[in-house]
Amino acid sequence: MDLSIIIVNYNVKEFLQNLLHSIDKAAQNLTYEIIIVDNASDDGSVEYIKNNLLPRGRIQLIANNVNLGFGRANNIGMKNAKGKYFLLLNPDTLLSEDTLVNMVSFLEGNPTAGLAGCKILNPDGTLQLACRRSFPGPWTSFCKVTGLSSFFPNSKIFARYNLTYLDENLTYEVDAISGSFMMLRKEVYEKIGGFDEEFFMYGEDLDLCYRVQKSGYKIYYVHNTQIIHYKGESTKRSSIDETKIFYDAMHLFVKKHFSSSFLVELILRSAIVMRKFLAFFGKKKLIISSILIDAIFFNASLRAAERIYSNYLNWEGFPPSNLVVIFTVPLFIQLVISSLAGAYKKKELSVLKIAVSIFVGFFVVSSVTYFFKQFAYSRAVLLITYSLVFISFILWRIIAKLFFKVGVENDKLAIKTLVVGTSDSALQIAEKLQNSSNEYHNIIGLIGISKKEIGCKAGNFKVLGTVDTILKIIKNNQVNEVVFSSNEISYSEMMGIVSSCQKENVDFKLIGKNLDFIVGKTSVSMLDDIPVIELTYNISQPLFRFIKSAFDYTIGFLVLFLIYPFIYLAVWLGKKPTPFIGFIFKIPTIFTENCSFVGPKYVKEQSKNYLGKKGLTGLWYIENRNETESEKLDIFYARNQNLWLDLEILGKTLMKMWNRK
Repeated sequence: MDLSIIIVNYNVKEFLQNLLHSIDKAAQNLTYEIIIVDNASDDGSVEYIKNNLLPRGRIQLIANNVNLGFGRANNIGMKNAKGKYFLLLNPDTLLSEDTLVNMVSFLEGNPTAGLAGCKILNPDGTLQLACRRSFPGPWTSFCKVTGLSSFFPNSKIFARYNLTYLDENLTYEVDAISGSFMMLRKEVYEKIGGFDEEFFMYGEDLDLCYRVQKSGYKIYYVHNTQIIHYKGESTKRSSIDETKIFYDAMHLFVKKHFSSSFLVELILRSAIVMRKFLAFFGKKKLIISSILIDAIFFNASLRAAERIYSNYLNWEGFPPSNLVVIFTVPLFIQLVISSLAGAYKKKELSVLKIAVSIFVGFFVVSSVTYFFKQFAYSRAVLLITYSLVFISFILWRIIAKLFFKVGVENDKLAIKTLVVGTSDSALQIAEKLQNSSNEYHNIIGLIGISKKEIGCKAGNFKVLGTVDTILKIIKNNQVNEVVFSSNEISYSEMMGIVSSCQKENVDFKLIGKNLDFIVGKTSVSMLDDIPVIELTYNISQPLFRFIKSAFDYTIGFLVLFLIYPFIYLAVWLGKKPTPFIGFIFKIPTIFTENCSFVGPKYVKEQSKNYLGKKGLTGLWYIENRNETESEKLDIFYARNQNLWLDLEILGKTLMKMWNRK
């Protein structure tokens, strides 16, 4: 047998299905077996494999009762392998049609090569740096941790860890490759054994590469075939702390291979600790940044309040001896209250929660000053301070959300999508995406296979270009997402497109073989609609309804008193009606007919789900869709409604009206 493919699966059933389909196409000229070691998945993976894969042969399933970790599970697979070569392959990967043949041919032609990996791409087309690495020696680690390798990516001196100074389109010997794709000779496994099972996850690939080199074999990065690796899909579906496990693995690697030199171990351990801190900061950066900005604004407001009060009421200001307490204790109390109120989150900036915490903080700090008379100061200073705090805390969050899209999880109103193909299956994909209520896809067109199709219509969609011009189409239309079906083009062609578009920040997704799910770098989405009765909508939750009503009545009241009279006067004097004027004239219906600024076009009284009040505008207006599509947009809006989405829709509405004047 030529090849044994060992796949360790953990809760990534959809990715596994796509991988196996790509293996079928890539291994047609080889004799091979597939050994799937399942680490106690609970997503139906084992049932799927037993019912759909085992009957067709060539596949062996080893189902573990507990999660044994990556290395130990791979070792179980290798013990049962019969091939001349072993391929250790992650389930969240996709192979090109030539990947397996090219890699086997490379090992056949290079007898000194004991282990080899291919070019690995991220889902956005960029090179996954872990596919070619150096061992983390003292200088290499120092450059990586301090960022010198990022500042000087083309330097042989500073960029040794990820070898970014080398051409990714050449083949060469390296220290280490990625554990997501490792092809090794069976004789290497028999000589050095498998992974060190002391590593639960991470680091075991570096350790294996180190032992392969020590045994006299060479390790190669092979450029002439490529795969896509979605990276980290299994860890997303587990409760483990992957950051802790990663750095624990690095400590273990250093202890195992560099402990003979105290200086080397000290440098490497220091580098690992620093890197761990930077990783922690990266994951919590919005929380840390929010706390720091709030702290600056709080004490600036307190200082400003002191100046204002002392200038106008002849107050001497804070006693110098008490400054440390005065500028730390109230701040600490406010930050704790804000934290308990949920104002500091990894991905969210909440204006409502910070506003509530400020009110609570004012009363708590006011009460505390009664018990510490020596540090107490005028309630007027406190009132001025919290007035400034209220304005500054809320204002910087609004600016961050509206103008910089920071702390806004739904930062894309519509996902601009290209579908590759013009066949019936491609049209079915486009229609499913456009009609899906899980996400709001704006299908801007199709990518044809032949130039003769350009400009023609396939179903309801226009063919914008071919694979050769897809990069230009992505740039011109600011495309967010490209969707492939393996029924349309080969995996090799997909890889070529992904690779050519690596600088465009586009999410490339692949449709399941049966067109029932879609996988991308951030999620797996089901394409068949979920019954409406089972959905939970933001618009129906009491807090969201309260905020929306408060916004409608507040803004409506201000417009009626500050703008409406002037618009009415202008029309009375002969001003020609415009869409904007018509919109202003509808605002009284917010009070008289229970309407909202943003909402569905029609409200069905017998609907099983509350989709909101009838809107003066909505996604149905800015997208100009037909009635059926408008209903889907109304469901999308109801599920995702929030103040920032309303503001974005209102802004786009006013821009559209202005352009139609």
